[in-house]
Amino acid sequence: MHVITFLMFIDIFFFYAHGIFIIFGLQDFTGAGLDTSASTLEWALLELIRHPDIMKKAQEELDRVVGRNRPTLESDLPNLPYLQAIIKENFRLHPASPIPVPHLNNKDTQISNYNIPANTIVILNVWAIGRDPKAWNKPLEFDPDRFIDSNISVRGTNYGLLPFGSGRRQCPGLDLAQLMVQYGLATIIHAFDWFPQPNVKPKDMNVMENIVGFISTPMEPLVAGARFRLPTQVYKGFI
Repeated sequence: MHVITFLMFIDIFFFYAHGIFIIFGLQDFTGAGLDTSASTLEWALLELIRHPDIMKKAQEELDRVVGRNRPTLESDLPNLPYLQAIIKENFRLHPASPIPVPHLNNKDTQISNYNIPANTIVILNVWAIGRDPKAWNKPLEFDPDRFIDSNISVRGTNYGLLPFGSGRRQCPGLDLAQLMVQYGLATIIHAFDWFPQPNVKPKDMNVMENIVGFISTPMEPLVAGARFRLPTQVYKGFI
């Protein structure tokens, strides 16, 4: 009887433990995937509304590549270098996770003149790296042109731009995140013209950060107006 009771306890324990693991896994997917992509899109659209000339240039590229008689497709993205430059600049200036999840080095390490003992918790300040004047010219300006004809990648090979980390602990959702952000931004700026709310000048829009957990969002949620810019029949696919 004691053995049966013990086995029942073990079975119930693992049932609930398994459920808890599933919940934690779903929380990881939500926090690491949905929130970061949503905040990145919000920052990118905010910066484009603040810089109408950059918005216009991106829309001209979309009109040239996609045309004005159909919505943007995933297959169009490789042919939109200026849009990709906008996304990179947004990753630099507004990383979705300014201070990513801490890491732990498993052996003694030396970086420049710094000795880092084994089992040290290492915290990377991606936000500061992206705004370092030693690494970037006019780092506080939103300027996608800095990435035109540049081989700087977001895949961790350039340590001035680390929105997804680097090495074996790099974000496993990098490719999906890039696809979601590029496709999402391309779709909304191709389909709509965007402008600030009445009595607000573009340059006066607030770009102060609000950090919630590991995620950076605008201090004031983006409020903007939009109007159709394509023929009516194109929007049937959105409904």
